[in-house]
Amino acid sequence: MLRKMLALAVFFWAAFAGAQTPGKTEILWLGQAATRITTPGGKVIMIDPWLITNPKTPANFKDLAALGKVDLILVTHAHADHFGDAAALATMHNVPLFNAGGIGQTLVALGVLPPALAQRFGKGGTITPFGPAGVKITGVHADHASEFVWKNPATNKDEVHYGGEPVGYILEMENGFKIWHMGDTGVFGDMRLIGDMYRPDLVIIPIGGYSTMGPADAAVAARDMIHAKYALPIHYGTLPTLAGTPAQFKAALGNGPVQMLMVDPGQKVEF
Repeated sequence: MLRKMLALAVFFWAAFAGAQTPGKTEILWLGQAATRITTPGGKVIMIDPWLITNPKTPANFKDLAALGKVDLILVTHAHADHFGDAAALATMHNVPLFNAGGIGQTLVALGVLPPALAQRFGKGGTITPFGPAGVKITGVHADHASEFVWKNPATNKDEVHYGGEPVGYILEMENGFKIWHMGDTGVFGDMRLIGDMYRPDLVIIPIGGYSTMGPADAAVAARDMIHAKYALPIHYGTLPTLAGTPAQFKAALGNGPVQMLMVDPGQKVEF
């Protein structure tokens, strides 16, 4: 009887340990908002993959094949510096592009992607695209705009189409580590609510200014509203108008509890 009880204890401990998925979360930043996340379970998620024409993306990653395998693509909004190469990657890897803001129907209607590769959900909704024990992805608010500019092949002219609403994403890894990729956003009051509800460990936060938060606003958001342990600054330096810098962000954060991660495009951090 004792042997059976010990065997059952070992079984349930192993099942629990397996459910927690040991391993690390890897974040590869590629300039602007382009981020490759490799989960502890080995899934690869690309967010806002503007790469080929991105002036801050390292030359080797302008070849989309250099990313390696991709399991899923997330787009925060339709602007070209975020949507970028998303459709090309989805087609190359035959994987779904998910958006919580509503751009999917536009992509299908224009023939940019087939319905199977243009998946949608909504702000406040949560998806588990790799199964119930896999990564959880929740769409949350972002305060920005989202026009989709498409070159009509029949006229060779640019057309502006509905690009859905801007969003951010809360990603909960298989082991419980949580990331808030904010996309493009200004400060809004519900950042505090989202922080309290989801308690992200890492916030990937725009600091460039002009079209998003600048360093001072981003510091208020990260330190006083979201209370994340780590902040990775993005969306700066690609255009003259995006003049905010990590040094300014770090100074604005002060000596509080939020640790800023200094990552150059092409560099990785692990958790």
